[in-house]
Amino acid sequence: MNKPTITICMGSSCFARGNEKNVALCEEFLAERGLRDEVDVELGASLCTGNCAQGPVVIVNGKTYTNVDRGVMKDLLEKTFPKS
Repeated sequence: MNKPTITICMGSSCFARGNEKNVALCEEFLAERGLRDEVDVELGASLCTGNCAQGPVVIVNGKTYTNVDRGVMKDLLEKTFPKS
């Protein structure tokens, strides 16, 4: 079974628009649920998706989400990792 993949764009526009907060939220969520070894989180400054005007951009399992604030990020994490 493949691990879910969360890619959080750390290009300058997405970073300035709040993706640094999404990284922290993601790390907290995974730690609280004991999922750190269950998910691949990819971060990098060269991950610009070309959607800078619609940032912050987060990609979950290949699907791109734009304008991701903390509330949307939490919803994405809850949807990807529902409580059992």
